[in-house]
Amino acid sequence: MRISLLSLLAAAVWAQPAPAPPKPAKPAQAAKPAAARPAAVKAAPAKAAAPAKAATPAKPAQPASPVVLTIGAESMTQAEFEGLVAALPANVQKDVQAEGGKRRLAERIVEIRTLAQEARRRGIDGRQAVQQQIRLNQDNLLASLLYQDLLAAAKPSAEDLAKYYEEHKKEYDQATARHILIRFKGSRVPLKPDQKDLTEEEALAKTQELRKRIAGGEDFAAVAKAESDDTGSGAQGGDLGSVGRGQMVPVFEDAVFTQPVGEVSQPVKSQFGYHLIQVQSRTAKTLDDVKAEIEQALAPEGAQKAITEIKSAAKSSLADSYFGPPAAPAPAPAEAK
Repeated sequence: MRISLLSLLAAAVWAQPAPAPPKPAKPAQAAKPAAARPAAVKAAPAKAAAPAKAATPAKPAQPASPVVLTIGAESMTQAEFEGLVAALPANVQKDVQAEGGKRRLAERIVEIRTLAQEARRRGIDGRQAVQQQIRLNQDNLLASLLYQDLLAAAKPSAEDLAKYYEEHKKEYDQATARHILIRFKGSRVPLKPDQKDLTEEEALAKTQELRKRIAGGEDFAAVAKAESDDTGSGAQGGDLGSVGRGQMVPVFEDAVFTQPVGEVSQPVKSQFGYHLIQVQSRTAKTLDDVKAEIEQALAPEGAQKAITEIKSAAKSSLADSYFGPPAAPAPAPAEAK
């Protein structure tokens, strides 16, 4: 955590201004002697004093946030420390909230500020190259924070949400299924103790025989427990739970999302062996179910569009004579046939 935390804190901590030195008090001015009044001028009669108003009770002073760390003449209050923590990424905040995390963070702050103070004492911050690095680091931080703001503001329209949903509808298919696996030579599934290593033909024949037994009335779960070479699901009666697209090998996925619900499939061959598959239910998530997920998927696209508009409005330019010509755009990926 040390190196990553130092890099994350550097901009925030170095940006904290050092306390300003107290201003010198202004010298007291000597009182001017009162001008002598001519004897002929009579003093004006004194006006009657107005009745004194009742004093308004003073508001109780708000307790100041206590100082929790000091580095030389600099200090940080509890409120400032907690504000710094709140500005850190969520994963770092989690580390800080763990036992001892606040102290570790405080020790890093002390280290950073101590070294920064020494760097200023040596005049390092005044070097031109260092000034350029500081400017670049500040700009990079601001650009990153702007991107986060653009992400948060990138709300796709209802039309965009619906279009994305229709284009990716299959990805939201869900099914519950169970299976029985009979492995053959070359399968990545290990042999059981004292088990014969079947050829593909022998494995197919055994799978077909098991299907006949189930069709004849034997319980699918009981057969899976006794015969399946997928020992993990076999112990659960072949149950695979809820599965979605992309979680299974293609041939198995195709069977799960195409065969009739409730039926036991014909043997399905994969690199693991032969499967008997029974789909117990099949559903699809609605647009409302996945709206938040789609918004998150589309947010980077919206943010990037805003960045492109900002860059275009800036009207920047590069000297080709120095930097060379722009790189050719990458070719578009070929569409899958």
